[in-house]
Amino acid sequence: MEQIKLTQYSHGAGCGCKISPQVLDTILKGNIAMPDNNKLLVGNHSKDDAAVLDLGNGTALISTTDFFMPIVDDPFNFGRIASANAISDVYAMGGNPVLAIAILGWPINKLAPEVAQKVIDGARSICNEAGITLAGGHSIDSPEPIFGLAVNGMVAIENIKQNNKAQEGDVLFLTKPIGVGILTTAEKKSLLKDDHKNLATNQMMQLNKVGALLGELTCVTAMTDVTGFGLLGHLAEMAEGSDLSAQINFANIPLITPSIFNYIQQGCVPGGTNRNRESYSHKIVEITEEQWAILADPQTSGGLLVAVNKNKIEEVISIFNNNGLSNFINPIGYLINKLEKTVIVK
Repeated sequence: MEQIKLTQYSHGAGCGCKISPQVLDTILKGNIAMPDNNKLLVGNHSKDDAAVLDLGNGTALISTTDFFMPIVDDPFNFGRIASANAISDVYAMGGNPVLAIAILGWPINKLAPEVAQKVIDGARSICNEAGITLAGGHSIDSPEPIFGLAVNGMVAIENIKQNNKAQEGDVLFLTKPIGVGILTTAEKKSLLKDDHKNLATNQMMQLNKVGALLGELTCVTAMTDVTGFGLLGHLAEMAEGSDLSAQINFANIPLITPSIFNYIQQGCVPGGTNRNRESYSHKIVEITEEQWAILADPQTSGGLLVAVNKNKIEEVISIFNNNGLSNFINPIGYLINKLEKTVIVK
C-alpha cells in the first residue's frame, strides 16, 4: 500500500479545527432551557472539560467526547493522538477513564478502509496504555477523515476538579510545553528541521495520567487541559469562571523547543491562533506579536493547567518529580483579584 498523507485530506488539523470561542458562545446560547437535574454536578452551567453525574454512592460518572481531523499524516499516530486528547478530559476532571467508544468519519471513496483500520489500531494502543477498553463506536461516510472518542470515567466526588474553582493567590503549573500548532504548521510548510520531526507527535501521544493523582490533592483547586483555545484561552476560562484574573510570567512558559521563535519568524503560525486572538484579545493585556503566536497557539492533546494553593505547592512538585514531570515544577504564574483585564502577561 502506498504511503498515505492524511493531512492532505482535511482542511483543518487537530484541535486547531475547534470553532472559535466567540462563535461557540453564539452557538451555545440556545433558547430552550434544560430541566434541572440535581445529580448533574458539572454540565452546561460552566465551560468545563466534561460533564459529571452524581451516582449517589460517593462516586461520580465523568462523560466527555472529542474528535477532529488529522494533525499528522501517519494513520496509526493520528488514532493515538486523537484518543489521548479525548481521554485527557477525564484526567483534567481528576478522574480515571473506564470506557471508550470510537467516533469515525471516513471518506470511503478517497481513502481505503485499511487506512481507517490503522487509525483504530492507534486508538486501541492508547486505550491499552490508559487501562481501558475501546468497546465499540459509530462510523459514517464523510468528506474528510474525522476521528475521536467518547470517554467515560469515574471519580470520587470529593476529588472532582473543575476549571472554575481557583482561589486568589493560587499558583499555576503547566504539565506540557507549548508549540504543537507552530511545529505542525512548520511541517506542512516543509520548514520543520529534522531534529524536530517527532517532537510534536510524541508530545501529543502522551497521556495526562497525572491528573488522576492531582485529583486526590485538596491543595489542587482547579484544573483543565490546554487544547484548541491555546494557553491564554483556557487560562482566561479558568480565571473568569473563578471571578479572578491571572498573571503569568512569559519567561516561565515551557516551550517545545527554543527554535519556536525561528519558526514564528518564518510565518509558521496556524490559522487557529488568529481565531483565538480575535475571540479573546479584549481580555488580555497588550502583548507582542511573538507572545500572541505562542500563548494563543492551538494545542492538541496539550498539558494540564493546574491551580494550586500557594502554601502547599510541595505536594504537587513531589507528584511531578515522581511521574516524569520534573521539567515542569516551576510555576508559570498565579491567580489574583479580578481586574479589568483577565490575563496579565509579564
